[in-house]
Amino acid sequence: MNVDQVSLLLALLSFGSIAIGTVALGLAATSGVARAAALRELLVPLAFIIALVCTLGSLYYSGIVHFRPCRLCWWQRIMMYPLVPVLGIAAVRRDRGAAFYGLPLAVGGLGWAIYHTQLRWFPDQGSSCEAEAACTSVWVNTFGFVSIPFMAAAGFLAVAGLLLLHLRLERLPAPDPNDHRFTGNNRAEPHL
Repeated sequence: MNVDQVSLLLALLSFGSIAIGTVALGLAATSGVARAAALRELLVPLAFIIALVCTLGSLYYSGIVHFRPCRLCWWQRIMMYPLVPVLGIAAVRRDRGAAFYGLPLAVGGLGWAIYHTQLRWFPDQGSSCEAEAACTSVWVNTFGFVSIPFMAAAGFLAVAGLLLLHLRLERLPAPDPNDHRFTGNNRAEPHL
């Protein structure tokens, strides 16, 4: 695969990440969170996979294609790279407190990525980045607007949304195994 093909794949994955993050945040903010209870066990592993793909994409761009990361890219990496072991260990151990470990990194990284994305879209603001790796450099421009910082923002949004939903679900009481409203078994069963 060449750089354009990888960038297209990562851009499409970033759109999926935006959808995942938006749905997760929407569920966490509404009463629909009870319907997401069946997904509880999948949230942290999915957040781990998203963080892993973001990290591998970042390493591909800098290590294989040799795109030089700017100062803001490094701040985003500082927030994304630790999410991989933190969420990976939390997923394997089924750690109920995973959101407390990963959420500050995801929210911080989202802030840096949003700032970097808007700086790339509106470069006349100026920046403190060095000329060799300017924060407004356009290494990737898939669909005319999807850049590396945009992809990072999408990944951080998805991870933050999944972890917020996980945190919200952990505050709900454990589901009643006799309650069939959300299990797909809608027929009434006799109570003895």
